[in-house]
Amino acid sequence: MRYTTFGRRTGLRVSQFALGTGNFGTGWGTGAEPDEARRMFDRFAEAGGTFIDTADSYQFGESERLLSDFLAADRDHFVLATKYTDAVTAQPDISKTGNSRKNMIRSVEASLKRLGTDYIDLYWVHFPDDLTPMDEILRGIDDLVSQGKIHHAALSNFPAWRVSRAATLAELRNWAPVAGIQVEYSLVERTADRELLPMAESLGLGAALWSPLGGGLLTGKYRTSTEGRLSSLKTLVHTEATDQKTAVVDAVLAVADETGATPAQTSVAWINERARRAATSFVPIIGPRNLEQLDSYLGALDVELSPEQYERLSEVSAVPPGVPYEVTTGVRDKIRGGDASLVDAPTPPPA
Repeated sequence: MRYTTFGRRTGLRVSQFALGTGNFGTGWGTGAEPDEARRMFDRFAEAGGTFIDTADSYQFGESERLLSDFLAADRDHFVLATKYTDAVTAQPDISKTGNSRKNMIRSVEASLKRLGTDYIDLYWVHFPDDLTPMDEILRGIDDLVSQGKIHHAALSNFPAWRVSRAATLAELRNWAPVAGIQVEYSLVERTADRELLPMAESLGLGAALWSPLGGGLLTGKYRTSTEGRLSSLKTLVHTEATDQKTAVVDAVLAVADETGATPAQTSVAWINERARRAATSFVPIIGPRNLEQLDSYLGALDVELSPEQYERLSEVSAVPPGVPYEVTTGVRDKIRGGDASLVDAPTPPPA
């Protein structure tokens, strides 16, 4: 396991993988029993993992409560991230959801209590609620940082324009900066390549990438069975609904056969290589349901793709850049004076 700072705007040191703990507990009717969750936590720590990602809503708060016990022996060793916005119960109260200052303060106090800690390293706004003004969110975050209840804050599942505006507002008003983004990303979900990840690289934001296996599709298991998230959680799952997704799974299986790794390890190895080429830190969030799955994820640390294999997977999974990029491609040479290849842009220094 290697380590990096979470983006160029913080000195927060995180492990190469983050352990996603949405499966810690059985409050949703599916997930890992406490003993299995403990084994996964311990194995991740033994492998050098320090970055733990949870949310107040995961398993209706059970994930946070379990982590309280697991972290107690050496809390300061780990980088603990949790989230607020979503409901902690199956039947949410209107005052206990959303991104308002009221719910933010209530949520952070409740998470601190469940987690048995007096600080959170990275606090995520889990989803945009389309109601709360961004300056209210940022001002509340700044207060929590000043109080020492959280050290850093970031935005999860927000569109790029909102993140960019938030980062600018925080900088102009001298509030605690936006540290990063969290977004779905895998070989079968690469639309973040259009705006979100280029934005993160440009602004120096860390990027935590969830569902690196496309909800299990990239393991190839759904070609022979529905066992897994498709039949249990029944959400956040990709299927071979398009010719491209079928082609991606075919390519993953072929490269896995060439490397001797599993399809899951091959898919995560591609993200690892993508991260190495990024101008900021990209951290996959691995979300195992059992120790066997965790060991498979960790095995990806030892898988190296050849340049040809990496490019083959990149090409088959690429998404169209969309507007305005497809429009400007044809006129770029003219705009730059006839030959764009003759004009070199300066490399900016680290932010």
